[in-house]
This record gives sequence, C-alpha cells and structure tokens, in this order.
Amino acid sequence: MPAAPTTTSPDRAGGSPSRGPLDAVENASSAAILKVLRVTLHTGFAVLLGVALVRILMTGGPLRWLWAGVAVVLASVYLAGTVLEKRHAEGRTSMDPRRFALLWLVLVTGLWAFLLAGSADFAWLAFPIFFLHLHLLPRRAALLTITLMTAAVIASQWVASGAPVPHVAAVVGPALGAIFAVITGLAYAALYREALNQRRAADELRRTREELARSQHEAGVLAERERLAREIHDTLAQGLSSIVLLGRAAEQSLAGGDSTAAASQLELVQRTAAENLAEARSFVRGLSSPQLEGSTLVDALRRLCAATETGAAAAGLPLRCRVEVDGDPLDLPQPVRVTLLRAAQASLANVREHAGARTAVVTLAFLGTEVTMDIYDDGAGFDPDAAAAAAHGGGGGFGLRSLRERVAALNGSLELESAPGEGTVVAIRLPLEGR
Repeated sequence: MPAAPTTTSPDRAGGSPSRGPLDAVENASSAAILKVLRVTLHTGFAVLLGVALVRILMTGGPLRWLWAGVAVVLASVYLAGTVLEKRHAEGRTSMDPRRFALLWLVLVTGLWAFLLAGSADFAWLAFPIFFLHLHLLPRRAALLTITLMTAAVIASQWVASGAPVPHVAAVVGPALGAIFAVITGLAYAALYREALNQRRAADELRRTREELARSQHEAGVLAERERLAREIHDTLAQGLSSIVLLGRAAEQSLAGGDSTAAASQLELVQRTAAENLAEARSFVRGLSSPQLEGSTLVDALRRLCAATETGAAAAGLPLRCRVEVDGDPLDLPQPVRVTLLRAAQASLANVREHAGARTAVVTLAFLGTEVTMDIYDDGAGFDPDAAAAAAHGGGGGFGLRSLRERVAALNGSLELESAPGEGTVVAIRLPLEGR
C-alpha cells in the first residue's frame, strides 16, 4: 500500500538499505510486487487528481479557483505523508510519522469529500483512497468507510446527471470499483504479511547465526585458554618449580662453602630457564615441544629422565630414572608424541617434587594399533580419591586434570594407581588407528 505514515510500513517489508545481506535477498518477488503496487497507487492518485483539476479549471464557474486550491492542498497533504513515511522507513529521519497516520487519513478523506461536494469530477479519487482505508484501518472499520464513500460517489454522480433516478451505470460502476478495491487490498495485505513474516524469519536466522558465531568464538577462546593453561603448567610452571628448588640448593651449597656444587646448580638453573624459554616461545606459536624437534620420542624421554635425575641430585634427592621400550618404536603422529612427552614431564616433576622416590621408570610400549606409557615411582604415594576431591574443590590437582584432557582429546585413556606408602603408577593408552 502507499508509503503513508502507517504502523506497519510496506517499505519495511521489502527491507531497508541498511539491513544485512539476508534482507537483500529475502522474497525478492514479493518485494517487487509490493513496490509496483505502491508506485501504481501513487501514480493513479496523481493522475486522477490532475485530470479532475484540469476539468474544474476548463469548465469555469465562480468557485473553480477555490476547488483548485483545495485540490492543491490535498496533493500537498498526500505527498507530505508519503515522503515522510518513506524517509522514516529508510532510516533517514528520526521522526516517526506513524502516530499521525489516522490524522493524515482523516485530512485526505475530508479534503476529498469537500472536493466531491463541489464537483463529481473528483469522484474517481475514491478508488486509491479505498486502499488507504484498507491499509490504515481495521478491516470492519475500513469496509464501513468504503461503503459510505461509495454511496457518496453514487450520490455525486446522480446529482451531476440531473436524472430523477440514478442510472444503473452510476451505481454498478462505483460498487464494482469498491469491490475490486477491497479484494485487491486484501490480497495486498496477505502479500504484505508474507513479506513481513519472511523478513522476521530472516532476522531470526541472522540472530541465530550471530549467536552461533559468538558461541563458537567463546568456545575457541576457552579452548585456547585451556591449551595455554596446560602448556604453562606442564612446561613453565614445572621449570620454575625446578629453578626454585635448584636456587635453594645453590644457596645451601654457598652457605656450606661448596662453591663447586653451587656453580653446578646455578648452571643447571640457567639451562632449565633456557629450556623453558624455548618451550614458552614454542607453545605461543602453537608448535610442538623443542625437545621433539629433530628427535624421536624415546630420545626425548631419555633426556627428560636424565634432566630429572640431575635436578633431583642438585636438590639433594637420590632419584634414579630410566626409560624402557617395549616393541619396535613407531613413527608416532605429532599430537601423540607431544601428549606423551607432556605426560612424562608432568609425572616426573611430581615424582621429583612430591613423591620422595628413589626410582622412577618410564615404560613406552608400541602395540601396533596403540601406544602405551606407564610412569612408575616407588615414592610415598597418595590417595587418588582425596586428590580428585581437592581438585574438584579448587584446591589443586590441575596437572592431573590437564593430563586427562590431553589424553581424552586423542580418544585415549588414563588410569592412576596409588596408595599411601605404595608408590604411584600413571598408565596412559592412546589409539593409533585412523591417525
């Protein structure tokens, strides 16, 4: 319908230029039909008003300038309403003309009725005004006003003919025109509702896609935080812990006058710090551990065991660590190698710092379709249930939880066996099928 100040703008149904790409493609055929109907209505109103105005001026009469002035006012009011609504629908003005819709309709209808009283030439303007009533008023009210306007048109034609009885054509023509306008208006309303519903569906789809993108972004952020937390715990945190222990040992050696042992311990501090710096740079870039670059997993585990022994010795702990290999070593996928190395780093760090063990054994077994790794120590052991409860309550245990997450990400399994005074075994099993 016309782009009048309405509560539901047809221009909005077609999608404003400021909307997203979904609105640009939604129901193009319906939008095109609505636009053609609006343009046709405006054009028809202008043509019928122009023809009536020309006839008034040509027929003469003492009041022709009065009717011409009123016709110009009607054209101005109609044009003002359409322009304001169009600008509002396109977002070019903040003033909302919809609250003046009924006032605008009353002005247009009243001016037309005044012109109709002066000349029957303005009777045909009733047909585009019918559509305004159908669009702006509730259906029953619109049908009532259309009936009254049709009666006014018939009466004006009767008076203009001067016949004692209105001609059949003067009755049938306006009546059929009103019926046609009502049918067309109802069809337009259905088409408009369809376009509006499709626009709402497009808006809902857009919101859903935005929420999905936002949730995916948040999930990615959380996943990256978890990755950084695991890497920091398994590398930097363990390295810093070793540096603290070695620093204390060096301090004790210096206090006892053993400068040679202190120098060896400080050298180990520098080496540990350099290794952790390389690890930090590596996981920030999302790469594998520097210990695995140009090396096999078995060699990296042996170097890790040697470093664990050295660190324990520097702290005055008599820990011996060795690596045992079962089966023929395979060229493992990089995620599997990194997970096993990180598991060994975290487990041996716990052995060195908490277990008080004398022996630690890392057993790596290649079983064809899977690879397993067991880290055993003969230390003090602990209660796994109590440790799990403490981790759940935020009291620690992040290393074990981080390790479980790493293993679960590769569809593997992790089992922990320990008891106070009986040592600890961490058993990891990772499938190789499909990798």
